Amino acid sequence: MREVRPLRRIIHILSLLSLILVSCPLAGIAEDDPEKGSLNKPDRLEWFRDQGFGLFIHWSVDSQLGVVISHSLVGASPEYTDRFFNELPKSFDPDRFQPKDWARLAHLAGIRYMMFTTKHHSGFTMFDSKTTSFGVMHTPFHRDITREVFDAFRSEGISTGVYFSPDDFSWLHQNGKTIRRSVPDVQPRNNPGLMQYDQSQLKELLTNYGKVDELFLDGEAMGLRDLAWKLDPNIIVTRGAIKTPELTVPGMPLPGPWETCMTMGTAWQYQPQNEHYKSGGELIRLLVQTRAKGGNFLLNVGPKPNGELPIEEEERLREMALWMFVNSDAIYAVRPWVITNEGDVWFTKKKDNSALYAVVESNTPWPRATWKEFTLHSVRATEKTEVSVLGQSDEVVEYHPEITPKSTWHQEKDGLHVRVLQAQRLQDNFRWPNPAVIRITNVEPALKPPEVQTTGSVVRTSGEETLEGSVLDMGDQPSLEVTFEYRPVSGEDVNSRTAAWTATPAQTVSKPGLFTADLKGLDPKGAYEFRAVIHHPLLPLYGAELKMKR
Repeated sequence: MREVRPLRRIIHILSLLSLILVSCPLAGIAEDDPEKGSLNKPDRLEWFRDQGFGLFIHWSVDSQLGVVISHSLVGASPEYTDRFFNELPKSFDPDRFQPKDWARLAHLAGIRYMMFTTKHHSGFTMFDSKTTSFGVMHTPFHRDITREVFDAFRSEGISTGVYFSPDDFSWLHQNGKTIRRSVPDVQPRNNPGLMQYDQSQLKELLTNYGKVDELFLDGEAMGLRDLAWKLDPNIIVTRGAIKTPELTVPGMPLPGPWETCMTMGTAWQYQPQNEHYKSGGELIRLLVQTRAKGGNFLLNVGPKPNGELPIEEEERLREMALWMFVNSDAIYAVRPWVITNEGDVWFTKKKDNSALYAVVESNTPWPRATWKEFTLHSVRATEKTEVSVLGQSDEVVEYHPEITPKSTWHQEKDGLHVRVLQAQRLQDNFRWPNPAVIRITNVEPALKPPEVQTTGSVVRTSGEETLEGSVLDMGDQPSLEVTFEYRPVSGEDVNSRTAAWTATPAQTVSKPGLFTADLKGLDPKGAYEFRAVIHHPLLPLYGAELKMKR
């Protein structure tokens, strides 16, 4: 027995160490720094960045109720939970499900990849899984929805992606655990049975459904993303291995590839009531601004319980389809320009530097057959520069034979002056309201923008904090206004941001270096994030968004 005790002691110590490791911040490394330890291949990430525009599809058994997808189970009564798991599947029968219609519309809208909710947090599988009876194959519909969706989108040349939730409320319920999110007790890393369950399902998805190009892990990715790379070294793990802000577009380009996911309205899944949709114009602008900052735009739709897309979502996709049909050159295979925008003019450039695109936003429509002149302060022409408007020939204006709509330019000290005419008729009222795109070739940057860094924060007393930033480079400016912006993030998903920014009073700086601002009156128990800001004459420039030390 004396020989066994040391071994038992070692095993006991190792067990304690393992509990410490899975409970420490290291376990959430993919959340705080998702790129750390990533096996995403650089060439595959480069391909992904070129695609630019993706379609998210949130659809599950509870779409029948028009309720928030899955989350209604958190804090639900035993009676509600029982009805959800045992009654809802009995009525799920989408008799108007035609995934080819979705795919054709997505192709027309210029979408290059898609992400389908194969399993959301409730645990309901929208694919043929051998691991559970809580899934689509145990409903009156009894068809493998994931397979049909993937087949339809692949037939349109759109690459397929798996959304998969490591959280599984059904598994928690069956194993006597309180249904929660974002607490250690319910994470797969602390539940070997759940980890094995998730891994089995992910293996089904990545081996039984053909080539899957992207994987979106909506929860802790450890133990799953490495399995995905083992099964397919060429798969791109998005959430879980790159930054994926949700419902927001960062203030500045993020380093490397990133993706923002955005709802058309306020909900991810179909909600027939209490829903307010963004306009088609707003969605186009979000797409443009995301691409100007180097990110991919993953736009969500939520099919109805019968399998049709809501008419509001179809209409918005068709509005985007027309814009992309004309202007997609400014969206695919582009990277950020030296600055993201000059006021309402946003920039993208081809990654091979063959063209710069100036996307002209406006609060009022630009009437057809009218000239406009723009001064682009960040652009310098060369002898080979050419200017044109995407979609039009610059030769003819219908019903205006007296007009020759030739785009022209001239270089001045204050920037490149371009004169262009909206010549193409896109709608019957002659007043297409969405952005026009000016294509400019063989140009160079005409300015060096300043650089700012968000460096950290220091807690002074309860509810008081000092924010710290640093001007790294003044660029071409003798003096600059600097400030901070902050917002609460309490009660939100780790990737979701919906609160507005609040600015601190502006300061003037005349050389690089540290600057600070004191905040008072913050909720001592609240969570906040902040960023440093430079107010350049052309546009605000932002540092990284950091969480305050609380």
